[in-house]
Order: sequence, then structure tokens, then C-alpha cells
Amino acid sequence: MELSQDTKNILGLQLPTDPRWVDLASISIEAILTDHAYCEQKAATTCISYIQRYSEKEKVVAELAPIVTEEWGHFRLVLNELKKRNLKLGRQRKDEYVNRLLEFQKKGGHIDDRFLDQMLCMALIEARSCERFKRLSEGLKDEYMRNFYRRFMESEAGHYTLFIELAETYIDKGKVRKRWTEWLEYEATIIQEMEVRGDRIH
Repeated sequence: MELSQDTKNILGLQLPTDPRWVDLASISIEAILTDHAYCEQKAATTCISYIQRYSEKEKVVAELAPIVTEEWGHFRLVLNELKKRNLKLGRQRKDEYVNRLLEFQKKGGHIDDRFLDQMLCMALIEARSCERFKRLSEGLKDEYMRNFYRRFMESEAGHYTLFIELAETYIDKGKVRKRWTEWLEYEATIIQEMEVRGDRIH
């Protein structure tokens, strides 16, 4: 999969990652791999929770079940990379980016509104992850690690669209697109405000 367009056209993201991020990430591969491993783990467990919560939505169950397997496989790939390099899986760190996104989710009201925000939040996390993996696949000096992250980039690009499609399966498409625009604008403010750190995927 060739992602040659600019970030906004590919993923809808309003702001690109600060170019300094890749340079900072390259300084501590152990830290970035550790955070990456936990990101994959959380993606898998979140999909499991949505399968349980929305078991009546057949497409959610059918589409997310293989994503669970894929994300857990990614977790194992990152663990193997750490082991191969004689590095340790460090402690899980607070994910400020994801926590800020969760603050934007609707917690009350109709279940459809909560479902919509949960799907769009996941879509946005996957989109930003894809963009970050793209940066690593292009900016790291280590050719092996560039190829390593290109594989993840290609996978996350598909996940991003899946969550939007799931939302549109059960919610009016116009409502989905309107709310997606709101999510993108909110995410841009987070990216502007957050410190650029090389030991985090997000």
C-alpha cells in the first residue's frame, strides 16, 4: 500500500506530527517499542470489550474478531523485537493522548451516540498511529526498522476506515461525517498542546 498523499488527504488529520518526533523516537528504541507494545495490547482488549458490549450488532462482532487476533499478533511481534535486541518490556505509561480523546466521548444520552463516539475515537487513534508509523517508516536511519514500521502503517490504515464503516452501518452517514469533523478538530487541538516526546507512539 503506497501512502504518497499528504497526511490530511490520507487520513483526514488536521495536523501532521512534528518532524522532531522521529528524531526523538530514534534515540530510545526500547522506549518506543515498549509503548508500541502496550498500544497494540490496548487495541486488542478494547476490541474485545466492544464485541462484548455490542454483541447484538453482527457486523461489529464479525469485523472486530479478526482485528483482535491481528492486534494481539502485533503485540507479540513487538515483544519479539524487544527480545531480539535484548531489550526489556518496560512499564506501561499513562497515555495522555488517548486519555484526552476519551474526555471528548459522550458518556450519557442515547446508546447510539456513545457507540458512534467509541467507533470514531478508535478510528482516530488508528489514523494517528498510521501517521506515526509512516513517519517512522520514512524517517528512521535503521533500514530494518523502517521496514518494520511500514508493515504496521499499512495495517493501521485499514483499521481506521473499518471503524468509520462500522459507525456508518448503524448510524446515519450524515451524522457520522459531522461528528467525525468535530473529532478531527478536537484532535488537532490536542496535537498542538501536547509536548513532543520520543518515548510515546502518541
